[in-house]
Amino acid sequence: MIVLKATQDKVLAVLQSVAGIVERRHTLPILANVLIRKTGNALQFTTSDLEVQIRTTAELGGDTGDFTTTVNARKVIEVLRTMPGDQTVSLESSQDKLLLKGGKSRFTLQTLPAADFPLVQEAANFGPAFSVPQKTLKHLLGQVAFAMAVQDIRYYLNGILFVAEGKTLSLVATDGHRLAFASAEMDVEVPKQEVILPRKTVLELQRLLSDADGALEMRFANNQAKFCFGALEFVTKLVEGKFPDYNRVIPRNHHNSVTLGRTALLASLQRTAIMTTDKFKGVRLNIEPGLLRVASSNAEQEEAVDELDIDYGGDAIEIGFNVSYLIDALASMEQDMVQIALADGNSSALVTLPDSQNFKYVVMPMRI
Repeated sequence: MIVLKATQDKVLAVLQSVAGIVERRHTLPILANVLIRKTGNALQFTTSDLEVQIRTTAELGGDTGDFTTTVNARKVIEVLRTMPGDQTVSLESSQDKLLLKGGKSRFTLQTLPAADFPLVQEAANFGPAFSVPQKTLKHLLGQVAFAMAVQDIRYYLNGILFVAEGKTLSLVATDGHRLAFASAEMDVEVPKQEVILPRKTVLELQRLLSDADGALEMRFANNQAKFCFGALEFVTKLVEGKFPDYNRVIPRNHHNSVTLGRTALLASLQRTAIMTTDKFKGVRLNIEPGLLRVASSNAEQEEAVDELDIDYGGDAIEIGFNVSYLIDALASMEQDMVQIALADGNSSALVTLPDSQNFKYVVMPMRI
């Protein structure tokens, strides 16, 4: 049976959309495979790592009929990548093998039984569905994902908190040293729901989401979340645990505030970061009326000092930060201007966008 027959670019795009979660080394060999299910003319491709499952549907020619198998996802992708985009390729079943043909090349691939493929058991009772444009969620993830923890023993920090309430969708990430918050308006009102999406899920969503206006539908259950966008259906386990109360962390009444150009500040920090120690990424910020001085030094007694003219009339403050935390936040923004609010040299700084309540970034100071 000819399972599919289409141009290389179409087949490759479909396989790459589901193959991001496929692990190279896994205790279950079948998890290196993609489950291919043909019903009539419709083809369904499914991958899983036992925690995340991605499924997409496509019509890619071939014979009409019912057929299922699993084949190594990365091998098929690597073979397809070596062929030109307009090359017609076909996948044919032959006993317990699959033949991949393109031009004058043919590859015989080992398959494993589809019945052995461990599909994620979907939750019985998902909450109400709500949707945002794909590009909105992609933008929100980009604003907070850098602040996620990496392999923290506080496992609930290794991900992003999604809060849907009323007409607002908010995303929060923190690693204990900094916290990023971003929100956007939705079209419909939803009852309050809070879930923590695992880090791997967040990174995969960032890879798959496009800047298109097309709607992305979300549904949350107790231990699962489901996202549908384009031809993709994405089911993921959630992180159990209680996320910290982020509202208590965000400073409310810092009385010293300065608004300055984002790119100028970012360039200044990137310059002074060169003279910091790899392990100890500290920079000192001296803020006084009309002037911001950024300084750093390292164990070799090398120093960097960079000065920016600013419009500021508040208290003189000296405060230290991990320079990476400031660079990460500024690099994730697109706006021209940024606002920094400070109380004193020992309190967290609040970075926001002028005239916007939709983004907040809190960073703890560092003793230098």
